Amino acid sequence: MIRTEGLRRLLPAVALASSVALIASGCSSDSDGGSGGSSGEESVLNVWAGSQTPLVANFNPYSTGIQNGTLGPIYEPLFYFNRAAAGDPVPMLGMSYEFNEDGTEITVKTREGVTWNDGTPFTAKDVAFTWNYEPAKPLGLISAEATDDTTVVAKFETAQYTTVAGLFMAAVVPEHIWKDKTVEEAGSWANEEAVGTGPYMVDSTSSQAFTLKKNPEYWQEGKPTVEKLRYLGINDNNSAQSLLTTGKIDWTAMFIADTEPVTADGRISMVNTPQDPTVIYTCSNAELGCTGPQTDVAVRQAINLVLDRTEINSKAFSEKAGIISPTFALMPRDEKWLAEGMPEESPQTADAAAAEKVLTDAGYAKGGDGIYAKDGERVAMTLVSIDGWTDYNNAAKLIAEQAAAAGIEITASTASQAEVDEQKTSGSFQLMVHGMNGTNVADPYQIYLDWFTTDKTQPVGTTVPQGDWNFSRFSNPDVDAAVVAAAATDDDATRLEQYTIIQDAIVTDLPYIPLVINSTMTFQNVKDFTGWPTDEDLYAFPPSWGAMASGLVVTNLTPTD
Repeated sequence: MIRTEGLRRLLPAVALASSVALIASGCSSDSDGGSGGSSGEESVLNVWAGSQTPLVANFNPYSTGIQNGTLGPIYEPLFYFNRAAAGDPVPMLGMSYEFNEDGTEITVKTREGVTWNDGTPFTAKDVAFTWNYEPAKPLGLISAEATDDTTVVAKFETAQYTTVAGLFMAAVVPEHIWKDKTVEEAGSWANEEAVGTGPYMVDSTSSQAFTLKKNPEYWQEGKPTVEKLRYLGINDNNSAQSLLTTGKIDWTAMFIADTEPVTADGRISMVNTPQDPTVIYTCSNAELGCTGPQTDVAVRQAINLVLDRTEINSKAFSEKAGIISPTFALMPRDEKWLAEGMPEESPQTADAAAAEKVLTDAGYAKGGDGIYAKDGERVAMTLVSIDGWTDYNNAAKLIAEQAAAAGIEITASTASQAEVDEQKTSGSFQLMVHGMNGTNVADPYQIYLDWFTTDKTQPVGTTVPQGDWNFSRFSNPDVDAAVVAAAATDDDATRLEQYTIIQDAIVTDLPYIPLVINSTMTFQNVKDFTGWPTDEDLYAFPPSWGAMASGLVVTNLTPTD
């Protein structure tokens, strides 16, 4: 999902019989099909869980393939940083924090009166355990200690001014449940009866749906007011648009080219919050086991030059996407972090001649079939996208067509979400159309740390663990050092010097070839529920798959009946 990758795609409209029957069988609905519930009925919010069916009950925040609803509704962070709008972090399990003079020590005061959903009191010891626990241990952590029940002190090797959002947005887990879990168990345990502090807890699971119910121990008095969240797995043979318009889904995020049929009757509203880069992942690093022409930087540069991003935005994304910078600074939000001489935009039109020059300068020659080759290897690659994500599927087809103009053979293919997830985490791909997580604050640091540092990747054949995102296997010691140095300063000018090093490397090497800043279209049932994020009040990132943000959203919802 990245982002925790949510399912945002419009699927083909076909018969919905089995899935609709499943949804209707457990849904309290009014006569118009809404699921808020009328007087005396149990209120149920239906959420699209994604197309990875059959669903697997996995609520482990440290494993791959966790279900939506794990982060936020079940497990909470210390503070919530709103990536959708500027503002101070929202206190959650934490109440306040402060740095020491050099930024290497953070003291956090935690919230009193919180209990885990099994009735065990939450204390600062749980926070210290979480930070010290190997699967979640922050980079450079020396120690984390609870000095009393409401105070935790963390010491780091270097200053952590720029890492605080990532540190505080991580899930806090209960020591009494996790202390006996080995590192291996932490990655594989399904955690089907998850013990969290969030507004909801696991109620029931099946291969087609899972339900979360209100946590009676929740610390926010009077919240949540929606009794249950039902997450529904919808196969690619069913139409998410039809489910929205017929009242079977209340909350989802996906791409729909023409939203008017969905929102026409006023039941469903849409809010668009473009945040996340859509890119071509390349398995770029031969030293870590990547194979194929894309391991040559010249091939990646040629692909970058031959792309007509204007056409891709128009035909694949219905002109709803934004222009991306190859520095991965979100413009204009992050303008202050664009290094001098770095491009604000990736090329918006194709330059096949420039692409071919890059290849010929690198020793490639065009064969009789019109495809470049070097040392007997043709510049031919496979580009995969998730089946049913039609904007990505269409983008992949356009990329293949555009690459052919420069003598590059790209074969567009699709695979199930589960298959694509396996490929990206194991490195068993050449090219992939996929998304990147945007940053929680107006600073590209988190992208540089998560997607471009050596510590966040693994050799091909070894799974990149949950929470790490360097699927390209990119590794550059200068970038690694610059990321560490950027984290160690609260001086903007000094940080920008480090970003200059990072941006120069990634703009040249292109381990992720930028395409667009993708639209993030969230659809919400405003007839049966109030309290949603809106354009006027983006108190949280709106998508149903939003890690941690979804927990704030569901606690703010109120059934209308």
